[in-house]
Amino acid sequence: MKKNAGRKIRNGEKGISDDHSKKQNAFDDKLAQVIDHALLKPEATIQEIENLCAEAKHYGFASVCINPTYVKLCADLLRGSGVKVGTVVGFPFGATSSAAKAFETERAIKHGAHEVDMVINVGMLKSGEYDYVEHDIVGVVDIAHRFDVLVKVIIETGLLNNDEKIKACVLAKHAGADFVKTSTGFVKGGATVQDVALMRKVVGPELGVKASGGVRSRKQAHALLASGATRIGTSAGVKIVTEKGRALLSITSRGLR
Repeated sequence: MKKNAGRKIRNGEKGISDDHSKKQNAFDDKLAQVIDHALLKPEATIQEIENLCAEAKHYGFASVCINPTYVKLCADLLRGSGVKVGTVVGFPFGATSSAAKAFETERAIKHGAHEVDMVINVGMLKSGEYDYVEHDIVGVVDIAHRFDVLVKVIIETGLLNNDEKIKACVLAKHAGADFVKTSTGFVKGGATVQDVALMRKVVGPELGVKASGGVRSRKQAHALLASGATRIGTSAGVKIVTEKGRALLSITSRGLR
């Protein structure tokens, strides 16, 4: 994998400042270790992605979760940090072809992705086309596992009834996925303790469960973990682990090159 030349994190005089450093009594480091620090909005800029990576390194998040366009950049910025690069496939609606999802997966891995969050084909699930749905997942899993990359399967709980949630989890497990995940955050609904508990019951201890969609507070994150989640996906990671309304980092473009 080639480095994304010219973009490396360094501590410039106005780069990452510890003037407002982590306060030991406020910072939840254990929670940070299970958070996927996400920025998936379509208008996300290079500067915002650079800031995301700096925050992920500073707070020790499990990963960043970004759109495929920025995988190379994040892989360069996070190299050697221990923070994983996560990206999305078939996002946000899951309605692309299985071949397209497989291609996206392989390309993202070649660019440096360590984890892939794929969206199932919700319409096919609701149509009862279970073989299609499982094959769709297998196409991503087979490629990812060839490179020791984790696959999280987004079932979009806000669009499903309980029977459909159960079926989606069973299909993901049969397909060899590593995680099931609640939501993209792009449709109604989000992570609930009830859905997480149901998903955990279906997949058992063998798979991870990622709670994502509308997670905005530390209390909510801990409740989801208590109900069976093993990873939290959120764009509010800094707020959650510090319980502050803004980042405790002072980050400027001058310090991120």
